[in-house]
Amino acid sequence: MWQVTAFLDHNIVTAQTTWKGLWMSCVVQSTGHMQCKVYESVLALSAEVQAARALTVGAVLLALVALFVTLTGAQCTTCVAPGPVKARVALTGGAIYALCGLLALVPLCWFANIVVREFYDPSVPVSQKYELGAALYIGWAASALLMCGGGLICCGAWVCSGRPEFSFPVKYSAPRRPTANGEYDKKNYV
Repeated sequence: MWQVTAFLDHNIVTAQTTWKGLWMSCVVQSTGHMQCKVYESVLALSAEVQAARALTVGAVLLALVALFVTLTGAQCTTCVAPGPVKARVALTGGAIYALCGLLALVPLCWFANIVVREFYDPSVPVSQKYELGAALYIGWAASALLMCGGGLICCGAWVCSGRPEFSFPVKYSAPRRPTANGEYDKKNYV
């Protein structure tokens, strides 16, 4: 559902709605019957759809890489010894997640630009005008979540990496209390 039929005619009652996506196009009848057809030839597709397919698949594969890198650098795993190296691995995983969000955002915005441009083009017939589909909105939300999540992972890894400005320079102990005979207890509390 990257593109959905626009209802622009004077007649509001329509017999069918057309959905177009990256992998198939579907026609939904007013009776609820839906018929989908997978694109048969990759080379027959427009360059925009081919590029959007490649970038979307790349974003999914990059998200899997980010998942494994982030799990490797997580504090609850023992794949890497705790310390600055583990924090750098987690920071790398967060950066890959943010990059994945950007990679997913590119085809969404590109495709939305094409849909809006063709919608306002007077040379395109009314029957061939499309509106933004639900998949674009879901993709924008997913991209925002990927970038925000990657940023949070990066911030958490940076704070937990043991940077000197986040560690306390002096260890404080609890105040000592006098015992019954008036002397102070020799235990140090941390």
